[in-house]
Amino acid sequence: MSFAKLWGSVVRAGLVAVAAFSLSGTAFAADKVEEIRIDYAYYNPVSLVLKDKGWLEQELAKDGIKVRWVLSLGSNKALEFLNAKSLDFGSSAGAAALLARINGNPVKSVYVYSKPEWTALVAGKDSAIQKVADLKGKRIAATRGTDPHIFLIRTLAEHGLTEKDVKIVLLQHQDGRLALSKGDVDAWAGLDPLMAQAELDDGARLFYRNAEINTWGVLNTREDFITDHPDLVTRVLAVYEKARAFAINNPADLKKTIAEAAKLNDAVATRQLERTDLSTAAIGERQRKTIEGAGIALQQAGVIPADVNVSAVAASLVDSSFVSKLGVK
Repeated sequence: MSFAKLWGSVVRAGLVAVAAFSLSGTAFAADKVEEIRIDYAYYNPVSLVLKDKGWLEQELAKDGIKVRWVLSLGSNKALEFLNAKSLDFGSSAGAAALLARINGNPVKSVYVYSKPEWTALVAGKDSAIQKVADLKGKRIAATRGTDPHIFLIRTLAEHGLTEKDVKIVLLQHQDGRLALSKGDVDAWAGLDPLMAQAELDDGARLFYRNAEINTWGVLNTREDFITDHPDLVTRVLAVYEKARAFAINNPADLKKTIAEAAKLNDAVATRQLERTDLSTAAIGERQRKTIEGAGIALQQAGVIPADVNVSAVAASLVDSSFVSKLGVK
């Protein structure tokens, strides 16, 4: 039977009123979330604890909502997945989220999962590179749109260099580490835990560090998800807080979880955690200023167009309403 005839039979059966009621209720059925898609990342230790413990699944099971875990290999991937709606929550650096929003990705940063020193400029064990000035004319691996890439650009600018003075080789983080170990590049804008692996396993050197321009690790969602499902955002962040508290209070378990998830040895996991501060999850003015500062530095370096109002974009990126509601410190 054709659709038209079938619908006609429904009408003739006197079910128009029922259909009308169903249509009004269908909006609720269509809007009902059946699955939350959330990332885990080796640079986000709290996400690894959350995934390992299954607490989010327990929280959402009462409403029949499933949880799908997606691996993010860098801020760029997490933000791409959010923009494509294949993620509802994704982990990135604050500055990377700012760049994404400037480029039209409707992300909002709603939570801090760490304050890390997760990037530095790295040279091989036998490299003659000792300082930033030595990078002139050299090949440097970096992952576009991530905090290491942003760190590299800012560092070059602060030392009187630009991207034109070096050759940036765009590789995903793990490929950048491999390229450095093989000698295919002269330096690498590293990311933990891969950076810690390069130090301890390959003898690589962190020849330039500046913890102050490593931006915060932030959990992002989309504007439409916040608008449609604010209650779910609150619930997800509440469970994230449970995982962060566990990570702080159980450092041995945290290290074991990281080591097993990322296949790290004990020494590498220890080194990563030495550079990871989990003491605050609140997002607000402090984070906005740091993210804004990164954006202004990138604008001065010519990466962000001069006509972009960086301050306004940073303000629109940071949403502190959920952590305030939860009383997150």
